[in-house]
Amino acid sequence: MLKEFKEFAMRGNVVDMAVGIIIGGAFGTIVKSLVSDVLMPPIGLLMGNVDFSNLFITLKEGSTPGPYNALADAQGAGAVTMNYGMFFNTVISFIIVAFAVFMLIRWLNKLKKQEEEKPADPTTKDCSFCKTEIPIEASRCPNCTSQIEGKAA
Repeated sequence: MLKEFKEFAMRGNVVDMAVGIIIGGAFGTIVKSLVSDVLMPPIGLLMGNVDFSNLFITLKEGSTPGPYNALADAQGAGAVTMNYGMFFNTVISFIIVAFAVFMLIRWLNKLKKQEEEKPADPTTKDCSFCKTEIPIEASRCPNCTSQIEGKAA
């Protein structure tokens, strides 16, 4: 059973998938940082100094009554909150990841299409005398036995 598992785990597809998952996780972390640390601060500044990570609605106050100035204060007091600012950040992260995956798939499809459109090198030619299809390397036609031009007998 251990040998079977080793054969399964070492297959090309499984290893490729594992690498994809690891890189995908790292990419997700980078995108999360891009959204929360690079994109959202200027957007918040343009919208009147809004910090999206601190946008929340208090559903139930905690041990210390509100209003709470920041999400961390509300959570520290044990308040139940609906964190729509964090959800907004997550939606933007998803859109960026989805767009990056779309662009990658689009690029791969374009490469695949170019490869499919590339004509294969011919392997046959027509005999100039009897018009029968013969191998491209042939020096004599097997049908009419004519000597083909460009090839020595």
